[in-house]
Amino acid sequence: MLERIEKILLADSGTGQTEEVLKMLMEIPSVQAASVTVLHVVPPQVTTEGMTNRLEEGGKILSSAVQNLGLDPQRVDPVLRQGDPKDIVVRVADEIGADLIIMGSRGLKRIQSILENSVSQYVFQLASRPMLLVKDDIYVKKINRIMVALDKSDSSKDTFKVALNLIKDTKGGQLVLVHTNPEMKKTGDILPNPEQDPVLLPAIAEAKRLGVSYKAVAPEGKPGERICQIAEELNVDLLVLGSPDRRPSIAKGLPDLDRLLGQSLSDYVRVYANCPVLLVRDPS
Repeated sequence: MLERIEKILLADSGTGQTEEVLKMLMEIPSVQAASVTVLHVVPPQVTTEGMTNRLEEGGKILSSAVQNLGLDPQRVDPVLRQGDPKDIVVRVADEIGADLIIMGSRGLKRIQSILENSVSQYVFQLASRPMLLVKDDIYVKKINRIMVALDKSDSSKDTFKVALNLIKDTKGGQLVLVHTNPEMKKTGDILPNPEQDPVLLPAIAEAKRLGVSYKAVAPEGKPGERICQIAEELNVDLLVLGSPDRRPSIAKGLPDLDRLLGQSLSDYVRVYANCPVLLVRDPS
């Protein structure tokens, strides 16, 4: 379980919003002391000249990223590697013992992520570490409102703790607790009193104990659709979601095709949420 974020791996392609999200994340008190490795990967090139040019370009991207982040130079390590980005990101995350991987995402839908060789989706499937996915077209905001999706599973408790640890010392922060129930009898779109939802009760009690501002929401309907809808309606800055690790050990080196095809909650939210999504791996 992600107790503290001490080592962050930022996979920087030179495009997208990952650097801006990291800057917002580093303003959170529990993250401010973290060290950051900024990684740029240069794919194999046909010619030596082509590789030389791409390496030079990669060096410039790293230099620009470090300058943009504005962090203490002693806490930032720029790393330039050659190879397949999908493999290199996972390898470097293991090498540095990253607590969190931050990657950009084009938000490709289902089969597109396979056909277009999505790096972020591949890394998400193979990495055992929490991953913050940032779609290229989102608007990045200061992280004051964090939403966490909860269910009846034991791993949901760990996901809640991750969100709570991020928000508890944030001045003016709010934690949005959501439990969607597709089987709930329709008495309206949302349970009249979400604070009576048995799934949310323990989280509500803990938030109250720590003096954390919270909002409870218990909608009926399909979880993926409702989570994304509520995140947009409440102007959420970061969405935290558990992602089960169902891969048997023999298949650790292979993408989980049913999730790549969009059959999971995490895959749906990854594609459709309008804010950065922190996917927390369930303990294996």
